Amino acid sequence: MAEKKQSFEENLKNLEDIVEKLENGEVSLDDAMKKFNEAMKLAKLCDESLKKAEDNINLILKDGELKEFKGEE
Repeated sequence: MAEKKQSFEENLKNLEDIVEKLENGEVSLDDAMKKFNEAMKLAKLCDESLKKAEDNINLILKDGELKEFKGEE
C-alpha cells in the first residue's frame, strides 16, 4: 500500500517534535541516531517544498507581470 504524502506543515511539525525530543534527551543514543536520520529526511522534504513554492512564486512574478500559477501536480 502506498504511503500518504504528508504536507509541508505535517513534515515540519514532525521535525519540530523530533528536535524537541533530541534536545530534551528523552531518547537513548540508538534512538537518537534513528531520530536524527529521520529529522534529516524531513528537513530535506521541507526544503524541497519551500524551493518548489519559491519557484512557483517566481514564475508568477516573472518580469513584474502576473503569470499563470500552476500549483502542485
